[in-house]
Amino acid sequence: MPTTPTVHEYTEPPARIRAGFEERPKRLAAVEGRAAALPATPAREPDADGDREDLGGVTIVHRFVDAPGDGETVRWHYVECGPAEAPVVVFLHGVPDSWWQWHYALEALGGTFRCLAIDLKGYGQSEKGTGDFRQEGVATQLHALLDQIGVDRFSLITHDRGTPVADHLVARLGERVIRYGRGQQHLWKLHPDLHPQQEMFTSAEAPVILSDARTFVVAAYTLLAERPVKESDLVRTVQEFSYEGISRAVPRYFNSSSFRQEWIERRTRLIDAWRCPVLLLQGRDDPNQPHEFYTDPAVLDRLPVGSAVHLFDAGHFWPFEAPTETVQVLEEFLARETHA
Repeated sequence: MPTTPTVHEYTEPPARIRAGFEERPKRLAAVEGRAAALPATPAREPDADGDREDLGGVTIVHRFVDAPGDGETVRWHYVECGPAEAPVVVFLHGVPDSWWQWHYALEALGGTFRCLAIDLKGYGQSEKGTGDFRQEGVATQLHALLDQIGVDRFSLITHDRGTPVADHLVARLGERVIRYGRGQQHLWKLHPDLHPQQEMFTSAEAPVILSDARTFVVAAYTLLAERPVKESDLVRTVQEFSYEGISRAVPRYFNSSSFRQEWIERRTRLIDAWRCPVLLLQGRDDPNQPHEFYTDPAVLDRLPVGSAVHLFDAGHFWPFEAPTETVQVLEEFLARETHA
């Protein structure tokens, strides 16, 4: 039998994380009741290009663009706000989210920056057909989208499963990425016990599980959030995860790669190709991502000059658990001087 290469040894989770594994069954038992108590989540009518939506004091515009990819084109949905000539900030969401994950940031930053919050391929109202769902393949297609809509240099903010795609995008685009706010994803250290969802997403039952968007969203937020999340945010998240085709498209990411493969790619070629300052954005209390893995000075030393870490007083879903802190941290990060 082949042995695991010693150069890629796993890191054992801290004892406090190990102890927390015992809480998973108890949390899962609460999902059904929480899902039943959630207000109604009627389906949203699909948006059209140019539709407007008011978010606090900012108006966002829904955009649909066909950009090169998967043989011919990939149809992307994103929302934008802010002055056309302002510095650009691009946002990528995770599972089970959409552009809506960033609406607090859009409300706060839309007066100063040109903000683009993209539905990843397979999510929200973006393309859900078969094609290339490798992290690197989707990054290549995002590159084509940014070129098509005229985005040259930009800052990038990500969360969860949008981050592996972003890791490739940042490596690919070099100096075009001004800053990288890298959110809530494994980096240098890893252990298989910390990504139990891989087995579920690659199972034959995955499309059935994901088709019950209400239960799936509530389960994710019950297992991984440590602070209250507004019901209105959960309701809209369920609606955005209910579009036809999501339940079949999202598992394609997990069947096209693995957490281990992503981990090795970061270690062997991606991190060394990053050129901009990286701010690691992590929830201090995420039960699957020990904060010690990110505050380790040896890990930070592997990142470009000017990189740092911020731990939110929250669990996995800090954009909703700690919206005020999220906005403050992003405003400070985007205002920093860049390093040559």
